[in-house]
Amino acid sequence: MPIFHKLEDPTLERHFKGHKDVVSCADFSPNNKQLATGSCDKNLMIWNLTPKARAFRFVGHTDIITGVHFSPSGSLVASSSRDQTVRLWTPSIKGESTVFKAHTASVRSVQFSSDGQRLVTASDDKSVKVWGVERKKFLYSLSRHTNWVRCARFSPDGRLVASCGDDRTVRLWDTSSRQCINIFTDYGGSATFVDFNSSGTCIASSGADNTLKIWDIRTNKLIQHYRVHSAGVNCFSFHPSGNYLISGSSDSTMKILDLLEGRLIYTLHGHKGPVLAVAFSRDGGLFASGGADSQVLMWKTNFDSLNYRDLLSRHSRRVTPDPLPHLMDIYPRSPHRHNAQNGTVEINPIVADTQSGDPQVVEVGRVLFSTADVRSHDRATNGRDQPISGPGRTHTRHREEEDEDQEERFAGGMTASREERSGIQSSLTSTLENIVQQLDILTQTVAVLEERLTLTEDKLRTCLDNQVLLLQQTHQVDGSDEEAEGSSV
Repeated sequence: MPIFHKLEDPTLERHFKGHKDVVSCADFSPNNKQLATGSCDKNLMIWNLTPKARAFRFVGHTDIITGVHFSPSGSLVASSSRDQTVRLWTPSIKGESTVFKAHTASVRSVQFSSDGQRLVTASDDKSVKVWGVERKKFLYSLSRHTNWVRCARFSPDGRLVASCGDDRTVRLWDTSSRQCINIFTDYGGSATFVDFNSSGTCIASSGADNTLKIWDIRTNKLIQHYRVHSAGVNCFSFHPSGNYLISGSSDSTMKILDLLEGRLIYTLHGHKGPVLAVAFSRDGGLFASGGADSQVLMWKTNFDSLNYRDLLSRHSRRVTPDPLPHLMDIYPRSPHRHNAQNGTVEINPIVADTQSGDPQVVEVGRVLFSTADVRSHDRATNGRDQPISGPGRTHTRHREEEDEDQEERFAGGMTASREERSGIQSSLTSTLENIVQQLDILTQTVAVLEERLTLTEDKLRTCLDNQVLLLQQTHQVDGSDEEAEGSSV
């Protein structure tokens, strides 16, 4: 029987207002200090998560933004758009960006590889494309989908790409051979989103048929199948531990699944209309959601704070000959479906924001000045023949000082790292986390070795069978030669 540990419920932390249309995508910065969101208002927003900090609106795309992703270093932000381009932004007050003329139709998603050297994009032109970041050039296409490609993601080691689309398939690609090496089907509608878990052993995919499916790519088996939403699933995000998954749906809810125990644990309300974006932070302590109501909500996870002694005990039992169910090592004889169960917690937050009011928004990119600033700037330009101490010069100096101040504030938000927890309890938690991670790696290594040993045994058996056949053929040839010599004598 699975062990149900006591969970602390997630709570709504912040409520960001600044987008003027549907929020379509979201991603946290690697240092967990910023959140990037894209919208149908054609703007990219970067929110600083410290209270009362300014937000930045990046202007440049000419159509709906469909995807956003921070580079592993946090020094770049990539965005994809229905304007058929991908932009690489340097997140600074200057709002500079490099444009990739990426596809011949809408670009649906964009993601950096884990080393930050490549980008993968998916498009309505039925292709997946890979790009070099440093030289800002196209590398190659992956073209086997027969309809729009909704999403493409790198595996954690960068050796594989998973993609899904309106042809109702999920495809797995080898980035070295650039070939499609596997196809997962069995969808009643479009496959809307795909991603790898943190260890790279499984992929999850969501569908317009209200389902979430998890496949083990080592055995090519469907290991978990959830139907917990009442409408199409638009997006999901794995918790960094690989133990939880959050999904967003057109039924206006988010669902949190415990993948170890294969059950729905939370239903979150907060958006009015479809939820189109969900994302866990890199450390798993926060998650964000965005939707058709133009809202961006940021939540504190809470439920991932486990009793590590209990977790280690469960893990030790899991690696015994009779293990408990676990995402990494359960292989049901047939696909099994997880439906919504009684006892799940419904969370409907009343307070929209518990920390701060709407942040001040600074617009950067294509438009750098407000109308008032432009008029002031024109007056200063018309009076440029005046002495340096004149009002035009004073305005310029104030503007430069303001820009420098904004740059410092922005840079502070980018570079400031999260304060480390101190004390014996924090140190012990970190040590136990490392032990659990090492045990997981060891378990996966053993599984890989077992698989390789099985392949080696099969090859040896085939070699032995071939050797026996060769010996039999040799004996037959020798016998026929002796008969021929006897008849000639």
